[in-house]
Amino acid sequence: MGSIPDPGGEPACQLQPPAASFEDFQKQTSLMTSCTLLWKELSDHFSSLEQNLMKKSEALKQKLRALDDQTKKTLTVLDERETTIDGSVEIVLEKVEKSKEAALGALERGGGRDVEPGSPGGEVDDGEGLLMKLRSFCLRMDSKEFWRFVTGKKKELDLMREKMHLALVDCVDPAKFVLEAISEVFPVDKRGGDRGNDLGWACVLILESLIPVVVDPVIGKSRVLVTPSVKERAKDIAETWKASLEERGGIENVKTPDVHTFLQHLVTFGIVKKADVDFYRKLVVGSAWRKQMPKLAVSLGLGDKMPDIIKELISRGQQLDAVHFTYEVGLVDMFPPVPLLKAFLKDARKAAATMLEDPNNGGRAANLASRKEQSALRAVLKCIEEYKLEAQFPPENLKKRLEQLEKVKIDKKRQPAAVPANKRTRANNGGPMPPAKAGRLANAYVSSFPAAPAYVRSPSHGQYPAGVPTYHSPQPMYGGLSPPTNPYAYSPEAAPPPLSGSYPAPPMNYPPYGGYGNGVAPAYQQAYYR
Repeated sequence: MGSIPDPGGEPACQLQPPAASFEDFQKQTSLMTSCTLLWKELSDHFSSLEQNLMKKSEALKQKLRALDDQTKKTLTVLDERETTIDGSVEIVLEKVEKSKEAALGALERGGGRDVEPGSPGGEVDDGEGLLMKLRSFCLRMDSKEFWRFVTGKKKELDLMREKMHLALVDCVDPAKFVLEAISEVFPVDKRGGDRGNDLGWACVLILESLIPVVVDPVIGKSRVLVTPSVKERAKDIAETWKASLEERGGIENVKTPDVHTFLQHLVTFGIVKKADVDFYRKLVVGSAWRKQMPKLAVSLGLGDKMPDIIKELISRGQQLDAVHFTYEVGLVDMFPPVPLLKAFLKDARKAAATMLEDPNNGGRAANLASRKEQSALRAVLKCIEEYKLEAQFPPENLKKRLEQLEKVKIDKKRQPAAVPANKRTRANNGGPMPPAKAGRLANAYVSSFPAAPAYVRSPSHGQYPAGVPTYHSPQPMYGGLSPPTNPYAYSPEAAPPPLSGSYPAPPMNYPPYGGYGNGVAPAYQQAYYR
């Protein structure tokens, strides 16, 4: 077919093609879309910057408010300390004057001499008697005898903890008295080679008892009323102890009682240094199993580092210690106690199973494994009771397991003792082998009779009947062997009924043994009835 002519009469090539117009439209559309996305991205970016700036500004405002509050509190405390120092000093001076008068009165009356210098303390009937003896030393400022008395009363530790601070009040200078009392073993043990038992418990007890005596009676523990000279002496003692760590092999090798004494010394005299916080942290972690360590850690200024300390204890397998620290600083939500206690028990069971795998010492390994698991169970049960965790961690199964372990231990104790090695069995007739030390006794004789219930003739009886000749034992055959307990025991089948005065001749002949084949039972020798 022919093409239809254009009615306008213009040529077709002069018209704009539709495809080019559509491409321009697409370009414009994509450009608008890109600009829109870029604008949105820039808007979101600037919005996030604005929000971050607002958050930081609010955080700075909060810090400024907290700083202002802290500054106000600090200024208030300083004002209070300044205004109350006169009153506190007056109170302390009155106590010192009273103590001085009491000491002078006691010396005039010859008081405080009821304990001899060479005696470690004498008898103490009750708490009042103990308090009187402690006061007698404090009134006379006799620190050496006070130390000897305290170290001799470890069995009355709870009673002394209750009464000691009441006695220290009577000292003219309690802080100086305490430093002199513990100077025998702290900071360096001066007892020489004869050091005997560890006395760190006594140092800690005395230092703890000093705290209520030296704290400010008006503002409390925030200020310790210690004379500058005594405080400087306490600082020197602390530095001496730190310097002695190198001689002891470092922090890892120092004894826990020494660490506890050092930390308690710092807290008691208020000489904690912020620069040594990391040093204190290492000491606390190394001795975390001590009951007082969580409170000491807080007093040492380690409250901010408690989460890290607890994590380190957990990584070291000391989950039980970590639980005590969490409750002390209120981090129970961050470190739930029940999973920690279960992990502690699991580790204890693994350690016990490892002990049982020891092939060289089976019996002792089983005993140690049982003791370790029992110890872990008791510790967890005590922790559950202390922190009231019965609802979260029912203790019934733990108690049953503990009873099972204790029952096994009791059953082992009831088992009969093992047969000694010298009671060996002869292979041919079932009789006992000659013991390992036969022949050491005079006239020793080794029996070949089988083991049986013994009808042994008493040495007080007469000799065999006249028809049975007396047999004297020849020289022993077994060199360095000794006779069995009942060497002349008769077989149950051949044993006649017991007769008064004598035994009849044996009813049968026994096979020859070692040249003694005469068939006649030998006479009993007196040597076997020793």
